[in-house]
Amino acid sequence: MADYPPYMNAYGNVAKILNKIKEAQTPDRFSQDYLDTVLGFSGGSAKPFIPLAKRIGLLNSDGTPTDLYNRFRNPAQSEQAMAEMIRLGYPELYKRNEYFHALDKAGLKGLVMEVTGLDKGASTLDAIVNTYEALKGFANFELASALPEIETGVGGAEKNSSAVGAAGHPGTPQQDLSAQLRFSHNIYINLPDTTNVEVFNAIFKAMKENLLS
Repeated sequence: MADYPPYMNAYGNVAKILNKIKEAQTPDRFSQDYLDTVLGFSGGSAKPFIPLAKRIGLLNSDGTPTDLYNRFRNPAQSEQAMAEMIRLGYPELYKRNEYFHALDKAGLKGLVMEVTGLDKGASTLDAIVNTYEALKGFANFELASALPEIETGVGGAEKNSSAVGAAGHPGTPQQDLSAQLRFSHNIYINLPDTTNVEVFNAIFKAMKENLLS
């Protein structure tokens, strides 16, 4: 089976379940029984939500809620948390276009076709696009710290040591000062508070493909 981006065939349930998650108490484990009995989605069409939730980092592999789950339920953190989950769940689309969340539906559909090789009329293609659109309705990508948050800047240690040397030797020619200057780049990544190894695998895979290549 092809490794397609996360999706549900019954994508109309995505927003409904997410809204219920916001209202209900966080469970110790998000099981099929919890989805059926507590959230009220007993039909088989809702069952794929659990693997979907695991792929975007909402749930750990054992079904326990992640930190992103709790942040999603927090009104002050909800939109940012969903933006982070989308970045985690759709790394191949971000690899092709780092602003793919800004595409309109037609552009998104074309990008998914490019990544997956699916035919234009494929039902799976529609399910992927509409599942993503349902998740995107809960996200705000303009908020700071959407995963992965990467900051680059000029490192201070070597530059400062050069400055000290210049101060100690006021007669040093300008060309010598330039030769002493060294610049470095520091990269900082805010990792989510989760024990889900799949989340970290996605982060480091994105780093390898986009930063180390």
